[in-house]
Amino acid sequence: MLECKNITKKFGDFAALDDVSISVPDGQIFGLLGPNGAGKTTLIRIINRITIPTGGRVFFDGKAVDDAFVRKIGYLPEERGLYKKMKVGEQMMYLARLKGLSKAQAEAELRKWFVKFGIQGWWNKKVEELSKGMAQKVQFISTVVHKPKLLILDEPFSGFDPVNAQTIRNEILRLKDEGTTIILSTHNMESVEELCDNIALINKSHLVVTGATDEVRARYGSSQVELLYNGTLPEGGKTYKVALGEQLRDCSRSVLDIADGLAMKDVLSELAATDIDVVSVRRMMPRMNDIFIKLVSESQK
Repeated sequence: MLECKNITKKFGDFAALDDVSISVPDGQIFGLLGPNGAGKTTLIRIINRITIPTGGRVFFDGKAVDDAFVRKIGYLPEERGLYKKMKVGEQMMYLARLKGLSKAQAEAELRKWFVKFGIQGWWNKKVEELSKGMAQKVQFISTVVHKPKLLILDEPFSGFDPVNAQTIRNEILRLKDEGTTIILSTHNMESVEELCDNIALINKSHLVVTGATDEVRARYGSSQVELLYNGTLPEGGKTYKVALGEQLRDCSRSVLDIADGLAMKDVLSELAATDIDVVSVRRMMPRMNDIFIKLVSESQK
């Protein structure tokens, strides 16, 4: 659906983005990752036409984006901002009308969202009376009320308690199921593992890696096996070394690093020759947090 081709953005001699290309599949959640100052927000602003690239182009549904394209986007920036002296309902109506909804459409859609989030009693209250979490709910509603084809969320869970964060997660997944394409920019790697179908990692203005989330985890994560057993496990062998060991109530637990080029079956063959009694064994998927740290560190070298 969305393609950013060879995007470069310079501010004087400083390159915020240097020849970055990403492709966001239709109807999926795309994680845009990177440390602070990597260039993520600059790319998001270019997609939104808040700023214009120095080089490269952005395409939506195969067509170069223009100003009319912005109405098809819902954008929740990391820097939240509402007019504090306005009433909540009045401000939401104003923002919905800016996205092309008629007065009747805007009020009908907003009322549904207010009921869904349990904030219908706040329609006539001033924005400055809202708690931080309540204000973030209101801004999320303003981002999705016009049913955008492309939804861009920059740290959408920031400041939410676990219950409300899960509410937003559920809505993101529901919107995806309804066909919305979503770009999620976040530092929360658990959210990436839970929500994102594809990712791109940017560091110091360059694209480090992009691809399907599971493929990136398989390609760059270390191969590990969780072993539950009774007996004494050798610290290492030809196929593995023990990365972590602990004693549980009924058995021992160890995490084994598999040697390069080998598979779990090779480890099992070696373990079969030991005196341990295996209770269970499972392949461990590498964590996105570990891969993120590894790739960023390597790119900085």
